[in-house]
Amino acid sequence: MEYSVEIAPAAQRQIKKLPDRIQSLIIEAIATLASNPRPIGVKKMANTDNLYRIRVDRYRIVYTIDDRHLLITVIKAQHRRDVYR
Repeated sequence: MEYSVEIAPAAQRQIKKLPDRIQSLIIEAIATLASNPRPIGVKKMANTDNLYRIRVDRYRIVYTIDDRHLLITVIKAQHRRDVYR
């Protein structure tokens, strides 16, 4: 089952502000979520119903998974010191 991946406009802006090397790593990680939305190392965020995060270098990708509609929505992609604010 392939999931559809959507990137929220705020996350798109955040990704565009990152260095080119990090942008390519994050885009690659997001693309792999379509085939495996819960890869090794994924963490479900505490006190939330449906938020997950994955690590990419010093950056975090925060996203939701909708198993009913096979949809992943990327909400944030920022440095680890900023992503949880």
